[in-house]
Amino acid sequence: MCGIVVVYGDNARRWAPYLDTMLGRLSHRGPDDQGIYVNGNIALGQKRLSIIDVAGGRQPIFNEDGQKCIICNGEIYNHLALRNELSQHRFRTNSDTEVILHLFEEEGEDSVSRLDGMFAFVVYDGGDIFVARDPLGIKPLYQGRKDGCLFFASEIKALEGVVDSIQEFPAGHYYSSKSGLLQYYNIPQTSHYEQDADRIAATLREKLTKAVRKRLMSDVPLGVFLSGGIDSSIVAAVAREHFNKLHSFSVGMEGATDLIYARKVADFLGTDHHEYIYSRDEVVRVLPHVIYHLESFDPPLVRSAIPTYFVSRLASDYVKVILTGEGSDEVFAGYHYFKQIDEEETLHEESIRIISGLHNLNLQRVDRATMAHSIEGRVPFLDLDFVEYATAIDPKLKLADEERMEKWLLRKAFAGYLPDEVLWRSKAEFADGCGSARLIADFAQSEISDDELERQKRPSGHIQISSKEELYYFKLFHDFFSTQGLPQTIGRWIGSYLPENSDQ
Repeated sequence: MCGIVVVYGDNARRWAPYLDTMLGRLSHRGPDDQGIYVNGNIALGQKRLSIIDVAGGRQPIFNEDGQKCIICNGEIYNHLALRNELSQHRFRTNSDTEVILHLFEEEGEDSVSRLDGMFAFVVYDGGDIFVARDPLGIKPLYQGRKDGCLFFASEIKALEGVVDSIQEFPAGHYYSSKSGLLQYYNIPQTSHYEQDADRIAATLREKLTKAVRKRLMSDVPLGVFLSGGIDSSIVAAVAREHFNKLHSFSVGMEGATDLIYARKVADFLGTDHHEYIYSRDEVVRVLPHVIYHLESFDPPLVRSAIPTYFVSRLASDYVKVILTGEGSDEVFAGYHYFKQIDEEETLHEESIRIISGLHNLNLQRVDRATMAHSIEGRVPFLDLDFVEYATAIDPKLKLADEERMEKWLLRKAFAGYLPDEVLWRSKAEFADGCGSARLIADFAQSEISDDELERQKRPSGHIQISSKEELYYFKLFHDFFSTQGLPQTIGRWIGSYLPENSDQ
């Protein structure tokens, strides 16, 4: 996992002296190493968090004749299989990133569709560039223009104040200086829904087990976030089968329900469990740091980012890679508001919509909170094979009713893996389960007067404030970032619904 910065264009060399500054803003993403390359119309740099080939995987990585190179933020889970197909190449490292480079040499722009993983990378091809972001946007990437050059970076803060305006590089797209910006992935539509509940449960178990197993790939210590909710508990249960000692992590305020249920799961699975109890004063103290790293002032996102920030800090003392439960609620219609939907096709379309928007919500939260503490988050529920199968399940089997609770198919699939009191526990929002959601919302409201909110509500640019809580977060955000030229998605995901945030 890493942070990357790229300047591409005829004036790229002019920006080379600024690379250190831009990379310095991403130092939390990669404290282990730094690599810079400047030549002709390219200036690129990378801050490295060493996960695969710790000693030999320094970036940028070059091909055999030194004419092409790559920097990458992410992990390619099928890199060993792809490496076997590329036996004609002389590999210099054991890194998964080098596999991308040689695959690009063989298959060009089509190579990105062969990658199974999470990634944002740039290949420099002797004068041209190829830029790609993973299908669901698990890894972030932003872009901008200045001085006739294209700029790319892993976080907004690296480009803020450097380029004229910043846009998010869209998930499931690639950009080629030869062919422009193209979309290479959409969640496929299905013409036939799976309807046999027993067969579905068995297949879900098989596919999620495979998704977790491939994400255990690491040359450094690995653990799991464990909130005691169904999603993180299933991930922990599957991962535990592959470890003699598995670290699990949970946080909350004193007496929080998440702490209680996480202990039950940890005792049942026999994990090496760690927890941290935080106070109101700590929440207030870390809030500016959370917003700086989160790069958003959206209230639900900020609220859920606070416990994620604390649990990431806790985990960073023990591991460098973490598995999380994000994505399950979107895939299985687990949010409370889905109960209001009684049209099967409407539910299916809404599920696809919010999966496609995760890169501005829970995925942004997980990426920023984990990387703030220099650890890598992985999300098994968003494995493409798993997502594509789950979205082809008959929507009526996902609808909760008097007889079936939310996500009952997932619970059925993993019966016996967890205690029944956890397996059939009702959903709680992550921040609520940790005990901090109402606390920080009430505090923020107490800091803003009615008059101040009314003044801020007057339309000004694309920033629209709707509550005292949001205004308080916005003021903290504005201490770090100018609001001119930033993407609209920093405040809130533009859509008719902003879902609650899932458990860990």
